[in-house]
Amino acid sequence: MTGPARDAGATGIAAFFDVDNTIVRGASAYHIARGLHQRGYLRKRDILRFGWESAKYSMFGETKEQIDDLRHEGLGIIKGWSAAEMVAVGEEVYDEVLALRIYPGTKAIIDEHRAQGHQVWLVTASPIEVGSVIARRLGCTGALGTVAEQEYGYYTGRLVGDMLHREAKATAVRKLALEEGLNLDRCHAYGDSMNDGPMLEAVGHPCAINPDTKLRRFARERGWPIQEFRKRTKSGRRGVVKGSITGTVWAGLAVARGVRAAVRGALRPVRARTAEVGPTPRVHDDEAKGL
Repeated sequence: MTGPARDAGATGIAAFFDVDNTIVRGASAYHIARGLHQRGYLRKRDILRFGWESAKYSMFGETKEQIDDLRHEGLGIIKGWSAAEMVAVGEEVYDEVLALRIYPGTKAIIDEHRAQGHQVWLVTASPIEVGSVIARRLGCTGALGTVAEQEYGYYTGRLVGDMLHREAKATAVRKLALEEGLNLDRCHAYGDSMNDGPMLEAVGHPCAINPDTKLRRFARERGWPIQEFRKRTKSGRRGVVKGSITGTVWAGLAVARGVRAAVRGALRPVRARTAEVGPTPRVHDDEAKGL
């Protein structure tokens, strides 16, 4: 948890926001990963994996298997990294990319809660460092996120507690409510997928923002409000699908470029040896017939 502990005041109300596809279009951790790659922290194959997972996330939503894979890979990648450097990169990537991907509609809701004196907390499965940067830049109270263990300021490759996902989000919200003196019946929560369902059900005023198919159906069954801030055309989700396809194509092209580069690298020594020996003599058709 980040953010100063404070008295909930007379309201005793907080608003809890998921981050990816609720506040930020796409997966925030993916954009951080690209920033790390550009600065030499990640190898090309690491960023390609993040790109592919991001494309799958956009098209199909989160799955337990996807989250488990990302957790395992992510912890292995950051082992030995400096936490301070991670925060610094997060600040730079926010300015370069994330600030441009904030949904204005969600930002307006955040500002409205702040104007009413409510606490505003971001609750994300992404690393706490990512959530904290976004929370601070949006003027939120703080962030709850997945915590990677540190020793002497460096990541050990292990988690502290569970990954903040599904039921873990609801558990973290209830724990924070006890610490901050919040009345959950009067609190609000916002999310985009069924993975936010437990958190949404933990408060008195849930709202689905940019919901996937399952959450949209679930919200309608329970009479929850639904807000849609993605660009939509007359054909409904065509704009969303187009964006998903674009992400998939980007990942595919990146993979193709990587394969071509690898092939060129493998052929380079062969071409060099061929140049040293000289071109293979060509036999004229007439000469071939005389053999």
